[in-house]
Amino acid sequence: MALFGFGGRRAPADQGAREGVIARVRRLGGFDAEVIVKVSEIVCADPACPGLETVILIMVPGDPTRAVKIARAMAEIGDADVAAALASAS
Repeated sequence: MALFGFGGRRAPADQGAREGVIARVRRLGGFDAEVIVKVSEIVCADPACPGLETVILIMVPGDPTRAVKIARAMAEIGDADVAAALASAS
């Protein structure tokens, strides 16, 4: 589809914003270096979404991977957003 101008790629999220979200998740979740935290910013297809959504994967060795979603772009996420998302995932 990108050939016809549809579905072109978005610019990648700011690496500094990604690292900031990862640091918040580690600090607020109490996760050490053994826990893998991956953060992605996606376009939400649901009409109720604000457009961009941040998906956080938390991989604790020996546990199933947890996925946490925040209905904001990475650059807009603060401590309160991460704390609420982690609380709802527990």
